Amino acid sequence: MSNNSSFISIQNVSKSFGSVAAVSDVSMEIGGGEFFSLLGPSGCGKTTLLRMLAGFETPTSGEIVIDGQSMSAVPPHQRPVNMVFQNYAIFPHLNIHDNIAYGMRKERLPQAELDKKVEEMLEMIKLPGYGKRRSHELSGGERQRVALARALIKRPKVLLLDEPLGALDKQLREQMQMELRALQRSVGITFVFVTHDQEEALTMSDRIAVMSKGRTLQIDSPTELYEKPITREVAAFIGTMNFFDGRVVSVDNDQIIVDAGALGIVKGIKDTTNFGVGEMAQIAVRPEKFSLSIGAPNGVGNFIEGNMISTAYLGERSYFHIAVNGIDQPIAVSAQNSASADINIRDHKGQVWLGWPDAAVVLLKQDASHSQAQ
Repeated sequence: MSNNSSFISIQNVSKSFGSVAAVSDVSMEIGGGEFFSLLGPSGCGKTTLLRMLAGFETPTSGEIVIDGQSMSAVPPHQRPVNMVFQNYAIFPHLNIHDNIAYGMRKERLPQAELDKKVEEMLEMIKLPGYGKRRSHELSGGERQRVALARALIKRPKVLLLDEPLGALDKQLREQMQMELRALQRSVGITFVFVTHDQEEALTMSDRIAVMSKGRTLQIDSPTELYEKPITREVAAFIGTMNFFDGRVVSVDNDQIIVDAGALGIVKGIKDTTNFGVGEMAQIAVRPEKFSLSIGAPNGVGNFIEGNMISTAYLGERSYFHIAVNGIDQPIAVSAQNSASADINIRDHKGQVWLGWPDAAVVLLKQDASHSQAQ
């Protein structure tokens, strides 16, 4: 986790390519030793921002500071950073030892000292004895580790990673996520990681900047982003979310009561965004926050009746879609599968009941471009 709240300072940075604004007035602080992710869809500006940190692109305006030094006049090869790309860029004509040692050649170290450093890196990435192999003899995960070792051997202050796991299959990618996070903790340097994969960002990051159309929407911990998104766009991008329209009917001591139409009167929502009586709002509830039962639930703060329209069994979890009169889109519900769970619900057709506690609800400002949606 961070031990310096402003090891990297990105100050009002913008970047335009002709008339296209790739990054627009972005500011953020990244801590020393932090695993920080830039998350967003293709074209949101995250890779452009990473390339500006590396010095491969120059900001149109704004400033980037690393460890107290402005990077404005510092060329890429003199910056205290190194970069790992999605395609790894391992040289096929060199063996693994020479690939890892490549960036150290200009240091003019004695051969014995260089060999020792390479062997230490091979141990660190769990590939001891692989020095004489060629890249075509390695798996995708092993090539990715070699690319990491080549970047880390110079001990940069910052490691920049541009979707380095994107070319791996799902199982290997999940394994490498854990290994990469453990590696970052062991070396203790700052990682800035670019990805469009929300699960990947949530799994590995200390904090995440969610980006869209060149701007940052929210910078927060994975838990805060998932549990307390501040805009509909963030709520929809991080995981799955059900949205319902509502109108604020009362505000009392930071508690809000909302009339959500067919969803009913939703009570006990804390006012964190200064809602007023009569204001339109959107209620957001994650699928796993709902409980699902064949009979009317007991001891649940809120519940409504609906009809089961589809189910999907995905091993550890089941997913359901429930139609509710007066709500345009089916409500998405997910539940953990376990020996104690009511497995009959998966085969049930017809009437079901949805319940949820007050704490499950996130209240967002109304987005005029959306109504009922899931």
